[in-house]
Amino acid sequence: MAERLIVVGGDAGGMAAATEARRRRPDMEIIALEKGRWTSYSACGIPYLVGGEVGELDDLVVRTPQQFRDKHLIDVRTRHEVTGIDVAKRTVEVRDHEHGRTYTTGFDTLHLGLGAVPLRPDLPGVELPHIHGVQTLEDADHLLADAQEKDCRDIVVVGGGYIGLEMAEAFVRRGLNVTIVERDSEVMSTLDPDMGGIVSEAMRSEGITVRCGEAVVAFEEKAVVTENGPVHADLVVLGLGVVPNSGLAADAGVATGVKGAVRVDPRQRTSVDGVWAAGDCAESFHLVSRRPVHIPLGTHANKQARVAGVNIGGGYATFPGVVGTAATKLCGTEIARTGLTEREATAAGLGYVVARITSTTRAGYLAKSGRIVVKMLAEKRSGRLLGAQLIGTEGAAKRVDIVATALTAGMTVEQMTALDLSYAPPFSPVWDPVLVAARKAAELVSGGA
Repeated sequence: MAERLIVVGGDAGGMAAATEARRRRPDMEIIALEKGRWTSYSACGIPYLVGGEVGELDDLVVRTPQQFRDKHLIDVRTRHEVTGIDVAKRTVEVRDHEHGRTYTTGFDTLHLGLGAVPLRPDLPGVELPHIHGVQTLEDADHLLADAQEKDCRDIVVVGGGYIGLEMAEAFVRRGLNVTIVERDSEVMSTLDPDMGGIVSEAMRSEGITVRCGEAVVAFEEKAVVTENGPVHADLVVLGLGVVPNSGLAADAGVATGVKGAVRVDPRQRTSVDGVWAAGDCAESFHLVSRRPVHIPLGTHANKQARVAGVNIGGGYATFPGVVGTAATKLCGTEIARTGLTEREATAAGLGYVVARITSTTRAGYLAKSGRIVVKMLAEKRSGRLLGAQLIGTEGAAKRVDIVATALTAGMTVEQMTALDLSYAPPFSPVWDPVLVAARKAAELVSGGA
């Protein structure tokens, strides 16, 4: 009989591994089990679907289950939820929601692309039907149906992270009243508070009510109750982030690590022989802090799953790690970060200097030139680049890729100042803002030597 690979999870962390394994092993039997109705879709596009920039839910689907069956000969079974794993017997228990039955099937190799689940606070009323997490296309389908069924006017987003900002923008685009409730002092806790404050002000300028430093204590039928009183809500979106969907793996005896994510080595192998993992359910290695981290992003999921698939198929590949690069936008404001924030650098035991500069995205004499703020961290004495945060108008966010590349290369801020970046007035001042920040950081390093 052919060797059997079972893949749990039908999005990037699972199907990228399945297709990569198929390329190398045409003889392998591959079964992919997905509890939802869709495979290989862009969850990052959900806020733009809600906001009307994407026409239909199916527009977010990159490859359908039938396409995987026809093109890659992968037996994709949607609405099949894995409810248990027995690594000793090499079996998985599966609930077939389509036919209302449960069955057990064996595997030779198992790959876990379990993804992540929205964080739901343990508060009274959190299970009310108008309260939505947004992580999968199933979630998006339920949210849109609920919003269309009700005459919604007031939307409350709990949490001011990436998904919170993007969902707030989406509902503003729909002409609704949006309130963000954030427990921390500013939105975007993945930034330092001084940079998060810029984002808070940008949200207010777009007509969004921002209530920072305010904890939610309960949910009611028509309100989110904070420690300062109720906030009227026809619909609630949870933007509190996600946690690894690693319970099945942990229950099976697979080792977990930071935030409960599945622990993997550079080849994406777990602690159990023949069991692999990738994507939002798994750990990554941070190239700057040199520590394991859990950073759930589609970019990481695709890369990790490809590495796993190469190895499952008999090849050799490794995933070196991440630097924590992410970007988003709120209407006309672009936001990006990479590497370490001040809080993260302190937690890693690193001494650092901070350079913060304000510049323009284009030559200042052009009418469309906009403001950009760059905050950069460098290690004391060595000058090693540690991270950066960027906030500005059009053209700000993608500059973070310059910093991410320099971080991956292990550059110092002094070395960065000599980077041969392109220049033309429509794209940048003569000194790009990233290089201005690097130059200031280099001066601070040399001044404190």
